[in-house]
Amino acid sequence: MLSLSDAQLEIVRAFAEPLDPEQRDAYLHRVAALLRGQELGDGSVSRAARMAQAELRRVPAQIDGRGNHGSKHAR
Repeated sequence: MLSLSDAQLEIVRAFAEPLDPEQRDAYLHRVAALLRGQELGDGSVSRAARMAQAELRRVPAQIDGRGNHGSKHAR
């Protein structure tokens, strides 16, 4: 279990805000995994939260394969 300060919890919460609510559990697990074995400072918590958010925001485009290149007429 991680022991985060109030300020660090706020960092994690702020990076979770733009995510779909269904992604937040995966996001929290990823943040915890990224922090495992790290010294828990505000900077390391912020980096982990930012990385986890970025990973989850990329997933839908990779799964559906469409990304930004397709046109509606190419279907």
